Amino acid sequence: MVTGWHSHDMHQIEYAISGVIEVETAAAHYLLPPQQAAWIPAGLEHSATMNSSVRSVAVLFDPSLIRSPGDRARIIAVPPLIREMVIYAQRWPINGAQPDPVADGFFRTLGHLLIEALDQETPLDLPTPTDPLLAAAATYTRQHLEAVTVEQVSRAVGVSERTLRRQFRAELGLSWRDYLTRARLLRAMALLAEPGPSVLEVSNAVGFDSPSSFARTFTRHCGESPSDYRRRVTART
Repeated sequence: MVTGWHSHDMHQIEYAISGVIEVETAAAHYLLPPQQAAWIPAGLEHSATMNSSVRSVAVLFDPSLIRSPGDRARIIAVPPLIREMVIYAQRWPINGAQPDPVADGFFRTLGHLLIEALDQETPLDLPTPTDPLLAAAATYTRQHLEAVTVEQVSRAVGVSERTLRRQFRAELGLSWRDYLTRARLLRAMALLAEPGPSVLEVSNAVGFDSPSSFARTFTRHCGESPSDYRRRVTART
């Protein structure tokens, strides 16, 4: 399911229980794996893509409850207390019209906890280039993760390798190689959250030379091995 581009009058926290949600804004493409949450401030245009295995809970906050919400989406780690409160929040309907002191206190407390959690951002995003040529290069890179080189990308968009490398660094603040690695890891995380492919198959699908290289890179960037990540995000909640 694709929601299409939209925004909310209220701040939103989207907690993924199972499956992987992809969130896109004008600035970046984000991956929301299970047991983490996406923070979307009020008024931010965004689109979400999710498959049939996704289960999630969304909580909306009056803007007055959250100070310094920022102007961009963020993926945050969810401590156990926030996780339980987000799930418990389902007892209150989103369109509740009657004043409820208990609900007001609950959501005010949850809002304070989220303000602290926003400082613990998880870098699960790919920046979106604004330059059309660089955007085409980024798209080509993401579409050919299994076997792509900077030479192929530069030919596809009609610039020299040197120019391509320089533009990636200048606009996105990271090298083309770093962009490729991050894109591969994000795709790997999405695949590992599904019950089908093995870790070896995921490694091959996203273009790593060997399972050991995949495991080392994944662990260095994600803080856990691919196997540990799969066990965690596919565990029943």
